[in-house]
Amino acid sequence: MTNWAWWVRSLFGRRVWWRRLSDLKASQLKLRLFRAYVLVIALLPSGHVSAQSGQKRGPEPASKGISGATYRGGLVSPPLPKAKFILTDTSAAPFDFWQKTQGYVTLLFFGYTHCPDLCPLHMANIAMALKRMPASVAEQVKVVFVTTDPGRDSPEVLRTWLDRFDKRFIGLTGSEAAIEAAQQASAVPPARKAPLTNREYEVAHASFVIAYTKDDLAHVIYPGGINQNDWAQDLPRLIKETWSSR
Repeated sequence: MTNWAWWVRSLFGRRVWWRRLSDLKASQLKLRLFRAYVLVIALLPSGHVSAQSGQKRGPEPASKGISGATYRGGLVSPPLPKAKFILTDTSAAPFDFWQKTQGYVTLLFFGYTHCPDLCPLHMANIAMALKRMPASVAEQVKVVFVTTDPGRDSPEVLRTWLDRFDKRFIGLTGSEAAIEAAQQASAVPPARKAPLTNREYEVAHASFVIAYTKDDLAHVIYPGGINQNDWAQDLPRLIKETWSSR
């Protein structure tokens, strides 16, 4: 198996894969993800991700930032530049991701509303963590959910689904081509449909949340298995983190 195929297989949130891990505790899952898959992330000029062997780069458990803070997510070195793309929000207005998230800690996730497990878990954990924080802290965080299933996730469907977690969450959609381009620009493997019975389908998509800090770089990513306590610890630290020596 090539390094690229290994990367895609390790981070795609397939239902059967999560079913096999469903009995593990969140902390065990997180460590297993980090230790079982030693990943190498590099952003090519075209915006695609490649895996390069022989270099020790990628997420590691219990990562330390420049400030000395320990993060529950995986530290990415070198950090990923914030993606530049324009999609449509749930009010049918254009949303320039790079421009409209300036000055915020921004959590970017690609998923879909029919997702049976990973997507609602990520959104619920982030929402519960934000509700535990003072308003002055929570308002410095933007959560952006990009659908990987635009055929079923209309702006109305997307808005209704996100409102179940937090009405501040931003939902984005667009054509399949535009969404695939946004994934590539974000160094995320493009999602793909997996047929089910009765003409239904599920969507295999990347399982991690990208956390961009105020320097417009993603130093940390968060796989499945991260819980609300992890977010409650990391988000205030990400807000304060300067990454000054990078």
